[in-house]
Formats: sequence, C-alpha cells, structure tokens
Amino acid sequence: MTEIVNILKRNSLLMALIGVMIFFEIVIRATGHGSLFSPANFTNIISQNSYVIILAVGMLFCIISGGNVDLAVGSILALVGAIAGVLMVNWELNIYASIFICLVTGILIGAWQGFWIAYIRIPAFIVTLAGMMLFRGLALLVLDGLTISPFPPEYLRYFTSFIPKARASAFTLTTIVTAVIAIAYLAWAIWDRASKIKKNYHVEDKTSFVFTTACVLFALIGSGLLLASNKGIPVILVLLIVIISVYSFIANRTVGGRRLYALGGNEKAAKLSGVNTNRILFLTYVNMGFLSAVAALVCVARFNSAAPTAGNGYELDAIGACFIGGASAYGGVGKVGGAVIGAIFMGVLNNGMSILGIDANWQRTVKGLVLLMAVVIDVLSKKRVQA
Repeated sequence: MTEIVNILKRNSLLMALIGVMIFFEIVIRATGHGSLFSPANFTNIISQNSYVIILAVGMLFCIISGGNVDLAVGSILALVGAIAGVLMVNWELNIYASIFICLVTGILIGAWQGFWIAYIRIPAFIVTLAGMMLFRGLALLVLDGLTISPFPPEYLRYFTSFIPKARASAFTLTTIVTAVIAIAYLAWAIWDRASKIKKNYHVEDKTSFVFTTACVLFALIGSGLLLASNKGIPVILVLLIVIISVYSFIANRTVGGRRLYALGGNEKAAKLSGVNTNRILFLTYVNMGFLSAVAALVCVARFNSAAPTAGNGYELDAIGACFIGGASAYGGVGKVGGAVIGAIFMGVLNNGMSILGIDANWQRTVKGLVLLMAVVIDVLSKKRVQA
C-alpha cells in the first residue's frame, strides 16, 4: 500500500491530468455535449494548445534561470504575426523568406530583452512588462489596427495539414507510426534505465518504472488511435514532438542545460564554478524570442489571419503551464515534460469548460485557482524539505 502511495506522489501531476480528463468526459457525456475524447475534438485540443506548448517550453527555461518570467511573449507573438501578415499577404513575399525574417525578428527581440536583463541587470519582470506594452504597440502600428487575411495556402499547409494527405490511408499509416513510436519508446526506456544502473546512478524502483512506462505507452497508443480515426497525424504535432525532444535533450543531456540549472539553483556558486551566468541568461531570452516567433507562425496559420489582439493572455497560460508542471517559482527546478503536461492540463480545462458552455469569466477564475494551488503546493513542499 505504501509503495502505491509513493508511486502516486511521484506521478501526482500525471494523475491529476488523468483525473481531470475523466471528470470532464463523464460530465460532458452526462450533459449530452458529446465527448472530450472524440477523434475530432482530440485533434482540436492539439491545434488549440500547440502555441501554448511552444511558449511553455521557452518559458520553462526562463523560470529555471532563477524564477524569471517573460511577460512579453504574447505581444511578441502579435508583432511577429503582424510582420508575417504584411510580408506574405500584403507584399506577397516568398513564404520561406518571410518565415526566415519572422524568426530573425523573434531572435532580435529576445536579444534586446536579454541584454537589459543579463548584462544591465534590470529585473526581468520590468523589462518584459515594458516589452509587453512596446511590442503590442508596434503590432498595432504594423497592422494599423486592422486584421490581415487570408494567408497563402502553401503556407497554411505547413502548419494545418495532416499526414498523409489522403484520408483513406490515414488510419493505416497513423497506426503503423504509433506502433513504431511505442516500441521505440519502450526500448529506449529499458536501455536508459539499464545504462543508469550500470553507472550507479539513482533510478526509480522497478514498480514505479513499470507504472510510468505503462502510462506513457497507454497515452501514446490511445492518442494514435484517436488521430487515426480522424484525419491522421497533424503536421503541427510533428513540429511539437521535434521541439519537445530537442529541448528535453538540451535540458538533460548538454553542458548548457546543466549550467542553466546551476544558474537557477545558486547563481553565485555557478559563477565561482566558472559558468558565464550572464551569457546563459542572455541566451535564455534569445531562445524565448525565437520560440515566440515559432508560436506566432503557428498561431497565424491556425486562425488564417494576423490580428493586433493575437496572443492576449498567452504569457499567463505559458507561465501557468510551467508552474502546474512542477517548475519552482524560485528557479533551478523544472522539466520540459512537466511543462508540456501542464500545458495539456490547461488546454483540457479550457476545452472541457468550453464544451460545457461555461462562461469565459468563470473559466479564468478556475484557471487562476489551479495556478495558485500549484504554486502553494510547491512552496509548502519546499518548506517541508527544509524543516
């Protein structure tokens, strides 16, 4: 019994996500609103939350660096989306050149904010708050307060299409891809555990390992079958998998990732160890600007328009996803996987309440309470450890 309790504690976020999904499924079915797990709605959840997941990954790195946040990401998204609209729709510039310009713009904005934060040492809250107003104002100026649409079809297909294009073969291909991914994940999980044991690293006990692996495999297979029953694999899902995989590798397997955690854990100690903390902090915000630009390209493709109001509140969803996903408000703690689960958690809350027709004001209230409870749990757990 104690072992089961320990497993549930170690996977509390995953259990909470499963519990929320089951709750909404029961309530939605009971009220005759359909199903949370219908293939079409499942695909919709992925599309709705793709840019939040991208922003959450970048925001996680900011939070790890010392409890910092970037309040400007929603405004950066609006500005980069506005530039994309002007370039592709108004000026009819080549879409690849336009994408390149948008990504470079995001990097330059990140460098602008990173310079003030890392080298001048102005608090991140102040710099990004100023950025939130500055870049939103620029987005309004670029668009002249108007919405630009529609975007070229050849651009939209990179973010809104499905693999394969033919719906008749979608089920077969998606099922095969799901099976390959599931087998590859199982093989990697076993190899990774064995490798750590061989190097005398600390690993979770066998029961917990089996439970966690089984949950991931169940989620992979279930998601694959739902996608196969609809239109196949969304292209945006492939982009998300690439981003999550790359940043998980950076955080866990590279020197830069270890230095980032060291910076957030104790900056003075990291400096004494030879870590260039200013550069790490600077690159963290450059990366945030880059991912904000990526999220902007995804967002304008989803809505097929560039609007000056785009991105409103996205920074709060990204920050909330990170804290719900286990990131510490003090920095130095957090995982990419946790931020992704946190973003999915927020997405399921949004989607479930929307299906039930709950007022938008009540939705904000619920999300605010969930975020507060996540931070309260983090603070109390740290006090318990220190005691």
